[in-house]
Amino acid sequence: MAADKKILIIGPSWVGDMVMAQSLFILLKQQYPDGIIDVLAPAWSRPILARMPEIRRAIDMPVGHGSLMWSARRRVGRELRAEGYDQAIVLPNSLKSALIPWFARIPQRTGWKGEMRYGLLNDLRLLDKQRYPLMVQRFDALALPKGSDLSEKLPAPDLHADIERVPDLRQRLGLSSERKVLALCPGAEFGPAKRWPEQHYAAVAAQKISEGWTVWLLGSAKDQPVAQSIIGALPTEQQGHCHNLAGVTELEDAIDLLAVADAVVSNDSGLMHISAALSRPLVVIYGSTSPGFTPPLNEQVAILTIPVDCGPCFKRECPLSDPLVQMKCLNDLLPGRVTSALNTLLEGGAG
Repeated sequence: MAADKKILIIGPSWVGDMVMAQSLFILLKQQYPDGIIDVLAPAWSRPILARMPEIRRAIDMPVGHGSLMWSARRRVGRELRAEGYDQAIVLPNSLKSALIPWFARIPQRTGWKGEMRYGLLNDLRLLDKQRYPLMVQRFDALALPKGSDLSEKLPAPDLHADIERVPDLRQRLGLSSERKVLALCPGAEFGPAKRWPEQHYAAVAAQKISEGWTVWLLGSAKDQPVAQSIIGALPTEQQGHCHNLAGVTELEDAIDLLAVADAVVSNDSGLMHISAALSRPLVVIYGSTSPGFTPPLNEQVAILTIPVDCGPCFKRECPLSDPLVQMKCLNDLLPGRVTSALNTLLEGGAG
């Protein structure tokens, strides 16, 4: 096929999924070095896509996740006809996500079967979950002709942060550059069953501050109370070395700040995947979810879990009512394990 193939990607609706999709973009660029890749995705994803050199253009999806809005999708599809795309690759599995490429009359429309998308997709694939247990494998398989075998080693996401912005960010946010930085990402958009307890985060923060580090707490505005409770749990004399940046930084700020962090501790979240794609030394704590589906794609990583009879349950909230066992998968994963794993990574161990 031509090296200058023009491809439209219908992107996913979650931060972590968008980061993992870069593996697909890299794979496409390996096949089509002079090709063009545009991504139609929610507007919030622009800062991520801007840090992926494989992407020519991010196009804002005009409708929200879960909304049909037939007429709006038809309008966008008709507007995109003039682009002359050779192929569309649809990453979400919903019927509505396949409408715009169909309205755009893109000749090759590739995706997994999903919600009865016969006709909308004409390069329809049947997913074998045993063959492709990882989400990144499911994305990457769509870059290859139907039936092709994936390489055992897939390209890892590799975000290119805008480091030149960091001095101004530090000045605006009152962040010193004199100490090593531990970034903590205590939120999880999916729900509380993915969030390691704030008192555990506070214990890790206290340990590193006592060693001369500073701590940045990153997340969305929803994570501000959790981040503030972590600071409140610290000894008074340490609190000045712990900064609540949740909700006061935009996504592009968080990406560029994480790029200069010396280490990261995170729940299974979008910021975790961003940290992995920035090749930060990373400790990830899994609760209700599993690293067997969406692991961090980074060699400098330690993945910590506690085996429990009820997990992984993939629930937003713990389904157990007994306080003695509720959230056991996270509550019983003690701070000492995290600091030990972190130290091993920083010493150059396997984690």
